[in-house]
Amino acid sequence: MPNRTIAIGDIHGCSIALGTLLNAIAPRPDDVIVTLGDYINRGPDSRGVLDKLIDLGRRCRLIPLLGNHDQMLLDVRTGKYPIYWLFDIGGTATLDSYGPGRDLGLIPDEHFEFLEGCLDYHETTLHIFAHANYFPDIPMAEQPVSMLRWESLRDMTPGPHDSGRTVIVGHTSQKGGEILDLGHLKCIDTYCYGGGWLTALDVNTGQVWQANREGELRGRHD
Repeated sequence: MPNRTIAIGDIHGCSIALGTLLNAIAPRPDDVIVTLGDYINRGPDSRGVLDKLIDLGRRCRLIPLLGNHDQMLLDVRTGKYPIYWLFDIGGTATLDSYGPGRDLGLIPDEHFEFLEGCLDYHETTLHIFAHANYFPDIPMAEQPVSMLRWESLRDMTPGPHDSGRTVIVGHTSQKGGEILDLGHLKCIDTYCYGGGWLTALDVNTGQVWQANREGELRGRHD
């Protein structure tokens, strides 16, 4: 059976949804799973999400990208930004998942090391994966980090990338729970923490898996 390339959208602390998706996908050692970032904040169990992703990396070829929420945690840890900036984007839920006191010191080094090892983007022959957005006329290696990490599709919807590759992103939540499919661009952040779904997409076959934060698998699979 050929290996699969599967992208997973913004998880935001929804560890139960992630577990349900992974059980449905049943990753094989040669499968490539690209997680698009924003593993933490807002949802109830950021700690559990990072534990599951670290374990997933032992079971398949995991390629994790860094989201803006993940970047903010790293920046707060190094003192670049005050901790209340993290709180302002849902970080209290992250720290609460590690125990009382909202103390960064409760977060295991293994979790910081995982986030520090995440990539800005990933390219294959046919696809580009990024957390947020891109300039269509700039090679991925030259894209500003601010664009890759922070720029909403609501503020700028790009045209096709000059490479001709299809771009898979998250970040801009699709509150109706459906993938935004523009042909050259697909956004698979489907608002799991806010009552939507966590989405996984096999980028080659188009198969879709979705689970909600309570762990219910959506009945429709393409």
